[in-house]
Amino acid sequence: MFPEALEYHVAPYISNFVKWLLHTCGPAFDAFSNSLITIMVQIEHGLLFIPWWLWAIGIMFLSWRITRHIGKTILPAVLLMTIGMLGLWDVAMETLSIIIVSVVLALIIGIPSGIAMAVSNRVNTVFTPILDAMQTMPSFVYLIPALMLFHLGKVPAVVATVIYAVPPVQRLTNLGIRQVSESVQEAALAFGATPWQLMKEVRLPLAMPSILAGINQTTMMALAMVVIASMIGAGGLGEKVLVATNRIDVGGGFEAGWAIVVLAIIIDRLSQGAAGKFDNTNIQR
Repeated sequence: MFPEALEYHVAPYISNFVKWLLHTCGPAFDAFSNSLITIMVQIEHGLLFIPWWLWAIGIMFLSWRITRHIGKTILPAVLLMTIGMLGLWDVAMETLSIIIVSVVLALIIGIPSGIAMAVSNRVNTVFTPILDAMQTMPSFVYLIPALMLFHLGKVPAVVATVIYAVPPVQRLTNLGIRQVSESVQEAALAFGATPWQLMKEVRLPLAMPSILAGINQTTMMALAMVVIASMIGAGGLGEKVLVATNRIDVGGGFEAGWAIVVLAIIIDRLSQGAAGKFDNTNIQR
């Protein structure tokens, strides 16, 4: 048994820091929360304003542009229609609005910080253990500080989702830029490219397949976290799964789970197809 004299708990300090942060920056958190919820409501209304048949046509159009395959074009639209057939269309759009906001915020944070990691070894050294901790920390832990700072609702769900989903795009942005051939970079510098032009015209375009893969992984992790975040009032399909679990409703849980799977399949296939098409375009060039 470990001796009690050697125990040292950091939990009180972390809890006190969060309480101090809430007391000191409470108005700022409230303003951020109100702005974010307004954006999410507008996005949700916009998603619901689009008719279901227009969604199906849009998905088919994107699938055809990416795959040029009849089966892969029709299947995503058919899967999307099954969500409406199960009576979960409005709830699915609510979930999609949370995913959109979370992914956009994660990309705004992750891509620039990934570029900074690629440019500076010192920044890379600082961020690497932080990202390791973020990816190994149980996802439920992120709900606690988000809940304390922003109370129940969609805003803490978005905050927790962003924290959980940032590491993939940040890591893969860093990796993609670092893997750009040194000879290509030296050639660009020999032709008089500035560091900014080197990054904009050479390193980022060549790293784009890796960055797109990071965006795909971030989106999928955001979708997974949105379901977990239903425990703090995120709503959407995650809430349907949670309610079905509490009631031991196998059928209701299956329907909500199926809708989540359909969203995941469509998002994954479209984003992977876009990444593959971008890569093929670069190769042809």
